[in-house]
Amino acid sequence: MIDNSVFPDPTYKETVLAPLFEGVKTHYAGHMAEINQAHLVMLVETGILSAADGQQIASALVAIDAETAIAALQYTGEYEDYFFYVEAALRDRLGDLGGALHTARSRNDMDHTLFKMALRARAEAMLAQINALTEALIEKARHERDTLIVAYTHGQPAQPTTFGHYLAAIIEVLGRDATRLSAAIDNLGHCPMGAAAITTSSFPIDRNRVADLLGFEGPLVNSYGCIASVDYVTGLYSAIKLVFLHLGRVVQDLAFWSSFEVGQLYVPNALVQISSIMPQKRNPVPIEHMRHLASVTCGRCDMIINAMHNTPFTDMNDSEGEVQQAGYAAFNSGERVLELLIAFLPACSINAANVRRNADAASITITELADTLVRDEGLTFRQAHEIAAAVARYLNSAPLSDGFQAFQSAFRTATDRDTVMDEVAFRTATSPETFIALRDRIGGPAPAALDAAFASYQCDLDDLCARADGRVTRIVTADETRSTAFTKLLET
Repeated sequence: MIDNSVFPDPTYKETVLAPLFEGVKTHYAGHMAEINQAHLVMLVETGILSAADGQQIASALVAIDAETAIAALQYTGEYEDYFFYVEAALRDRLGDLGGALHTARSRNDMDHTLFKMALRARAEAMLAQINALTEALIEKARHERDTLIVAYTHGQPAQPTTFGHYLAAIIEVLGRDATRLSAAIDNLGHCPMGAAAITTSSFPIDRNRVADLLGFEGPLVNSYGCIASVDYVTGLYSAIKLVFLHLGRVVQDLAFWSSFEVGQLYVPNALVQISSIMPQKRNPVPIEHMRHLASVTCGRCDMIINAMHNTPFTDMNDSEGEVQQAGYAAFNSGERVLELLIAFLPACSINAANVRRNADAASITITELADTLVRDEGLTFRQAHEIAAAVARYLNSAPLSDGFQAFQSAFRTATDRDTVMDEVAFRTATSPETFIALRDRIGGPAPAALDAAFASYQCDLDDLCARADGRVTRIVTADETRSTAFTKLLET
């Protein structure tokens, strides 16, 4: 049977090749030019190509870049993708010499290098946002260090703490998430170029030089792994997912705290929409948008990670073009969450009157009453706990501040003696201020403990920012070095 068909099949062209071509135009064309420059510099410096040939190819690349309006290109099927478009343009200008640029490289090592270059820029931008959110939270936490709130466990009022203490917990988780993301960015820092298709090349290439010119820390050593391992993708999106999984839990608290029944968090008018029919309704809808965008981001990260599941350990399209491009949506939705949180949390305040009301009604300081009985009355904690529990049951949502008589009765029933505590001492022991001041331990809500924590958070943040600055500086320096080396080829 004679097959007279010609590639590409029209359906394959429209469903696969055309969308991929558009994706390369949008995301990778600039990085492809950088790879072409770096690879050409290396070929000339190693003597694989002559200086004269290098000069011709360099000049042609400059002309192609100047004459090509990338955004206006339309996929016609004449060239499989943008890479082949550039190679064809080189050959139109230089004849067979135009194909020499592809010496000792493959689409395999080029593609994964392109993907890493695109991902590292997006990931650094997201990390910078996370660090900006952390900075804003540290400032807000310092300001709210002494602001009382009700802390909840299992959805019920539990103990008093401060808004600064609550924010400090968020800061710690966000710091660990940022550290994971920073480590994932570090794992983007090794260059696949020089792996070629699978096994490197018989030409005397200098992989270190290309890695340096492209802003990588060095080459990714094993050439098979350069084109087969996708842990740089799965590791990165796993780290991103955790950021928004954890922030989503915080956003859920914001929704709960801002409800009318709880009323602990006040959201300013600028972040509230009024109902179209119910004029009394203050709807803090940014919370809902942050919640669903955080979930969408988690889902998009899962989509990318799951696309790698049960794929062969080799070069394959499952980890390339369309999957990589689809993953960028996770950055887009995630960055919207971060931007909203940076604006939202610092703008909110705590409704002190509602906190006092809820704290007193729920007897949330009564743990300290039990602790005081152990210290001042010589009781065991279990005995003291039972007395405090009896007081809480008796009050049944009545104010704890009015519970001295109930306490006297419960104490006498449990111990067959009167308490040495008078009403003033009782009120002191059950006040939120006393509760917090006495918890002056590492990680506690007392002012000195929080101040020490804030200082450590700032140091950790400074270290993360310095690491990120180092990576960015390496890329900027590489851009300058590559430009100088490529310009030198043109002047040969």
